[in-house]
Amino acid sequence: MTPASSTAQRMIAERLAAAADHELSMLFAVHRISPGANPATSWHDLFDVAETFLHADHVAMALSRADRDLLADLASGTPRRTLTLTDDAGLALPSVAARLAQENISRAESSSPVSADPTAAAHAAERAFTTLTALADIVIATLTKPLVRVGSGSLSALERRRLADERVAGSPEEADLLVRLASATGLLRAQDRRIGATDDGSAWVRLSTAERWAMLATRLRDALPRGLRDGRGWIDTKSWPGAYPLDPAWPAEADTWLAFARLVGLIADAHAEPAWAAPIRRGENPDPAPLTALMPGEVDRVFLQNDLTAISPGLLEPALDVRLRGMTTRESHAQASAYRFTEGSITRALSTGETSDGMREFLAELSLTGIPQPLEYLIGRSADRHGLVRVAEDPATGRTVVSSPERDLLRTLEVDRAIGGLGLSASGDALVSRASRDVVFWALTDARYPAIALNDDGSVAHAERHGVVASGDDDDAYAGLIARLRDAHGEGSDRAWLERELDAAIREKTALVVAIRMPDGSERELTLEPTGLGGGRLRGRDAAAEVERTLPVGLIASVRPL
Repeated sequence: MTPASSTAQRMIAERLAAAADHELSMLFAVHRISPGANPATSWHDLFDVAETFLHADHVAMALSRADRDLLADLASGTPRRTLTLTDDAGLALPSVAARLAQENISRAESSSPVSADPTAAAHAAERAFTTLTALADIVIATLTKPLVRVGSGSLSALERRRLADERVAGSPEEADLLVRLASATGLLRAQDRRIGATDDGSAWVRLSTAERWAMLATRLRDALPRGLRDGRGWIDTKSWPGAYPLDPAWPAEADTWLAFARLVGLIADAHAEPAWAAPIRRGENPDPAPLTALMPGEVDRVFLQNDLTAISPGLLEPALDVRLRGMTTRESHAQASAYRFTEGSITRALSTGETSDGMREFLAELSLTGIPQPLEYLIGRSADRHGLVRVAEDPATGRTVVSSPERDLLRTLEVDRAIGGLGLSASGDALVSRASRDVVFWALTDARYPAIALNDDGSVAHAERHGVVASGDDDDAYAGLIARLRDAHGEGSDRAWLERELDAAIREKTALVVAIRMPDGSERELTLEPTGLGGGRLRGRDAAAEVERTLPVGLIASVRPL
């Protein structure tokens, strides 16, 4: 270990110890550290981390995720504070300077976008409207059934094709991009092999169109990588592809962020800027009025028909649309949408908290034609049958119990192949299953049985089948690693660093000047050639006195190379 590298290693370790946990997590992600694999498992303390990050390959990795302006400052000698790339003066470490000397990097030129003309603005507004509609469809669908993703984390090919076939997206590729946009803005969240709606996403679909767009655009701005940011806003989108010049993967990533911005209507053709995007780019609050003025108008009434359908003569207001979808199956989703009431859809609404009186009141206010008699009959019949099948958990056994006053209905459940996976078997006057209460309840509901879920006290549990209910950051995968490193570093970091320096000197057969604390409080320096370290003692040859010495490590105040 050279004096320069030793100094840099200790300096970086001290910075890491002082950094916040989220800063360490971001740093580990940049260096592609796996929490459960090498080098993480071979790290004992933050000195080991610092040593790893000083290696040439990790320096190159860190520089690849440095934005253009940071790289230009490091190359030109402009002070910048970083965790692992600069010294205490903010200047590039020698290894960093040597790497940057091979590149020709200049600061990004400041530029302003060109304002979009009326035609380009209209096209951008149309894209934004289509995106809002498609995202709402996806988020609402995941409130009932999460999307499936593959081991790599991306949306499965089957889900992409399904969303395209249902005309939620124009193509499988667009379906994947929409789901990625929703995930980047916190409307959806991945967990295990599922992608589901967050509670923020559930609230978003109930907002007005203007509020939906404002929230989506603001969240997209806040999610942009640092290299695309300019204060609270963003740099000219024409500069995005060159924001990370040493990252070979960045051009593809930049294309994704540009595609997100186009979907939300923040970029028009040829990187022109619509009027509604300018305040957000400057870091100000969004003003959706110029955008919504170019979008189709919304309606607050529908036609309820005798064939158990509801026809919206235009784009139905989002809050009304969401509630109506909760009690119907939507058959088309153009500007004039069609919704169909079925026994299954009414039963599902009752299972998620709707009541027959509440549905009648809502539909009476929504309808331009009153409530047709067939629909009135369907609601009444479904409400009368609702709850014939009761699903509860037996506290004593932990098994799920399915009961009903109708014995014939229980016998039907027992032999129904559509729900055979539940493993329902007779137990006295009921059926039991090893599956959880919620799994059994939703399986019966999907099979159109009039089921209700019961709490332990016998009250009705109004279940909502969210894919993922918690918004916010994912649990930090590095939390355990960071805690272990901090514990190991602890208050004994000076002692740990001293022993590290002694070990390095023994390995490299380097002579040291060792400062020893004397009983009177003074210090005495010895020049030693260290030969061994163990049991809290340092062994070495004192060349001046031509003797072997053994010194307690606890008395060593400091060491330095000869």
